[in-house]
Amino acid sequence: MDQTALVALSAFALVSSITPGPNNMMLMASGANFGLRRTVPHALGVGFGFTLMIVLVGVGLMGLFDLFPILNTVLKVVSVAYLLWLAWKIANAAAPDTESGGRAKPMTFFQAMLFQWVNPKAWSMALTAIALYAPDRNLGAVLLVAIVFGIINLPSTSLWAVMGQVLRGWLSSPARLRAFNWTMAALLVGSLALLI
Repeated sequence: MDQTALVALSAFALVSSITPGPNNMMLMASGANFGLRRTVPHALGVGFGFTLMIVLVGVGLMGLFDLFPILNTVLKVVSVAYLLWLAWKIANAAAPDTESGGRAKPMTFFQAMLFQWVNPKAWSMALTAIALYAPDRNLGAVLLVAIVFGIINLPSTSLWAVMGQVLRGWLSSPARLRAFNWTMAALLVGSLALLI
């Protein structure tokens, strides 16, 4: 890959990673509800899971979607249902109960890693990145795309958790926290409309 293509890939990775989407809305809500330290596994799971997704899409899964177009429809239905459920959970999240250790828990590393497989924005990003920057799907090109995304995606998505952490003091009021959670849930549902 020449330098111009690498710059274009990096710009695509930055813009697609830092703009609003399901991962970023959930990281912001987690940062606000649980703090940055407890959200770190979630952020790491997003970064690692998405990088792995690019590799797997590039080395074979994209071919399955070419062979069986119905998989696109199945993926959309499953993704929408799961994201609507997550939006409901975010909207109804209660403030952590400090005495009992908290009823709600942030997403774990493994849950965030698996979430990438039902995240329509992640699928769109991975398929587009491979189609544009590794169209022949050779392993070297696929790994380069994955590495660039791995380097850019984690800090970009983590900014959303930091923004949530910054809002945490202001959200100490249960009414404001409830309004914030409902807003994050609505934005998560809204991101589906833009992606589908």
